[in-house]
Amino acid sequence: MTTNLDALLTALYVHLDDHVLPSREQPRKRGPKRLLTDAELVCVAIAQVLLRHDSERHWLRAAPARIGHLFPRLPGQSEYNRHLRDLAPALFTAAMWLARAVPTWWERLRLMDGTPLRCGASRTTVNRSMLGEIAGYGRDVSHHAFYWGAKLMLITTTEGAVCAFSLAHPKELDERAQALHLLHVQACAPGPGPIVCDKGFAGAKIEADAAELGYLLIRPIREDEPEPEVEVFPSWLRQRVEAVIWTLKNQLGLERHAARTTEGLWARTCQRICALNAAIWHNWLIGAPVKRSLIAYDH
Repeated sequence: MTTNLDALLTALYVHLDDHVLPSREQPRKRGPKRLLTDAELVCVAIAQVLLRHDSERHWLRAAPARIGHLFPRLPGQSEYNRHLRDLAPALFTAAMWLARAVPTWWERLRLMDGTPLRCGASRTTVNRSMLGEIAGYGRDVSHHAFYWGAKLMLITTTEGAVCAFSLAHPKELDERAQALHLLHVQACAPGPGPIVCDKGFAGAKIEADAAELGYLLIRPIREDEPEPEVEVFPSWLRQRVEAVIWTLKNQLGLERHAARTTEGLWARTCQRICALNAAIWHNWLIGAPVKRSLIAYDH
């Protein structure tokens, strides 16, 4: 699929400025006036992700040639970094609005999974970084390896739009506790419905607590459980949420976030998820939902 990035950014800016982050309602802050409004900066941040510029310094060098005709006033690196960190709530709001703006939001079936978000590979990084509030040592069960970082929990629609997510310390909250907390604090569907997950979410307590909230957890049968008379677990749906995680961490650069503070990690996570939801939303606008799992823009 080849999609016009200019069309995506133009449509996104119009909708954000009209409905989500109206510039006329933004409070005037002390200090020099920012060159970009929140809606404009969200679009610039999404363009950075879709064009696969992991480094903000490299992105600001390339941005005038790629999107300068759309945003002739681009900030310097220090202003862009500060504004982007402060923009995390706006990026989160935009991502959730985009998830609710696609038709599949009204399908109540959801997919849920967690994945490690590595933040360092050396003891020096662990000691020097300012990620102690969110990062810790955990075990990546899928790859049989230990890591130092945070745990990202995602709840998505069947097409891959992220409708709820959170970051947690791997030692303070296990996978089931983090998932249950996410179901409590964020509305991931318009009403009660089933959630497809993996064996890691097995447990009478989480299933009962999720049922009280109106969610039925559907997962594979564990080896220590009796075999059901009819196998009903949709394994092919599990592959979809795995594909979403791979897209976020590899194609959209979340695995290469290079964050050194808790605020920076949250902002870059919101930035990648907002870019994914924006691509899916734009595919629906142009009538190409079949291509929704692919993100490819001409450089």
